[in-house]
Amino acid sequence: MVETPTLKEMLGAGVHFGHKTSRWHPKMAPYIFASKSGVHVINLEKTQEKLALALEYLAKISSEGKKAVFVGTKKQAQAIVKEAAEACTMPYVTERWLGGTLTNFAVVQKAIKKLEKMKVLSQSRDFEEMKKRDRVKLMQAIEKSENLVGGLVTMTEVPEALILIGAHDEKNAVLEAKSAGVKIVALLDSNANPAGIDFPIPANDDATKSITMFSKLFADTIKKNKTLAKTSKEITT
Repeated sequence: MVETPTLKEMLGAGVHFGHKTSRWHPKMAPYIFASKSGVHVINLEKTQEKLALALEYLAKISSEGKKAVFVGTKKQAQAIVKEAAEACTMPYVTERWLGGTLTNFAVVQKAIKKLEKMKVLSQSRDFEEMKKRDRVKLMQAIEKSENLVGGLVTMTEVPEALILIGAHDEKNAVLEAKSAGVKIVALLDSNANPAGIDFPIPANDDATKSITMFSKLFADTIKKNKTLAKTSKEITT
């Protein structure tokens, strides 16, 4: 059984704060506890319940050696999501969702290979012999490619799942995941549409404390179960 944060810990991270009542999505009604001063308050008992299911799922797939891609492109989530994904050696997207990431995987693989080639060139003697203008162009191209696919270099096949730090802001990723049959674990603020989300977690997806809490939980769960799977394999071989 996975452990989830206490209600007190979630309150401390501001997980319960939703958006203004005028901005809510009606399908989030089952997850709303009340409204206060024109702002929806999320039912944290529902958060605990849904989080437990999501963590159990992530524990299962990571123990099977499958991958999940962390996705968080809103400004306050980018660094947090990158750190969490790197902590458990999972792919991530923090700048912009690249169309075809799941539905046209060959194109993404091609972009990753191109990035790797450019990096090799930038470290070679040929780079030193290039004109300054061409060196600048190459470094700019590397930076642009890093932003698009740099976090996906460890994704060697279509992943088992996406972990969305805010489904409302990652609609293109949601659509692609549904089309590709990729499971979705997602934080859902009071303005999000939970339809089609396999593992919805009602929670504040704007506050950095809330984002950090959930990102770390996801990463720790994956890392722990990857380690257990590796240890078990070593014992049986």
